[in-house]
Amino acid sequence: MPPGYFPVPMRTRTNGFAIASFALSLAAVGIGSILALVFGYMAKGSIERSNGQETGRGLAIAGIVLGWIGVGLVLLILVALIVADASAAR
Repeated sequence: MPPGYFPVPMRTRTNGFAIASFALSLAAVGIGSILALVFGYMAKGSIERSNGQETGRGLAIAGIVLGWIGVGLVLLILVALIVADASAAR
């Protein structure tokens, strides 16, 4: 290192899509879960391309996982409603 050289630490920031993904996955089931998935995958890609300037990978992954759980719950509810309607029609 040359004399008088002081490395400047990189400033990091949390990715906004990661925060939105996590918040939507907690707040809503249905369309919120789908948006959580979209924002989570967008955030994860952006964080990986940022060379360490963005953080929030854990939030993005949590939003993705909870988003898939929300989508699964909606599908289970739809199947249950279809089965209940079919059995009530008999």
